[in-house]
Amino acid sequence: MNKFLLAGMLTINLAISGSALASDTPEERIKAAGFTLPEPVKPIANYVTWRRSGTTLYLSGHGACEGKSVLGKLGDTLNVEQGYEAAQRVGLCALATIKSAVGDLSKVKQVLQINGMVAAVPTFKDHSKVINGFSDLFVTAFGDDGKAARAAVGMSGLPGNMSVEVSAVIELKD
Repeated sequence: MNKFLLAGMLTINLAISGSALASDTPEERIKAAGFTLPEPVKPIANYVTWRRSGTTLYLSGHGACEGKSVLGKLGDTLNVEQGYEAAQRVGLCALATIKSAVGDLSKVKQVLQINGMVAAVPTFKDHSKVINGFSDLFVTAFGDDGKAARAAVGMSGLPGNMSVEVSAVIELKD
């Protein structure tokens, strides 16, 4: 069974075990799923990686942290599984940014919106399967509170030739 399917199954198993979600922290669930949060990304242009207004945290468009973005286009040099893994890397970077912004992922009340952009050839049709890598990771971390309103759209290109970029809106606990 490939990593793409295993990751989805792990997310489903973690979501089903509600008692584990109630007692574990998001960081513990991420670690149990085999992931490590990277150092958060620093801006490379005239923007900030996050902005907070009250209990709402806005994340700028993210690629993967530590220069580990998967490069290329879906449907050309990359397949859906590689895109899914790229979106997971972006999700880990977004989680690292959230943690650096608020100090603890347990302060997340719910994920409100995810906007996923996929660099792809015009005939590529599986943008949502790619962005599932990001969404599945957020459900692993936050359970049902990690499910969000979402867009998964194709782009002719993304900065630095990265394959996936995602922005998000997060509601924090009071």
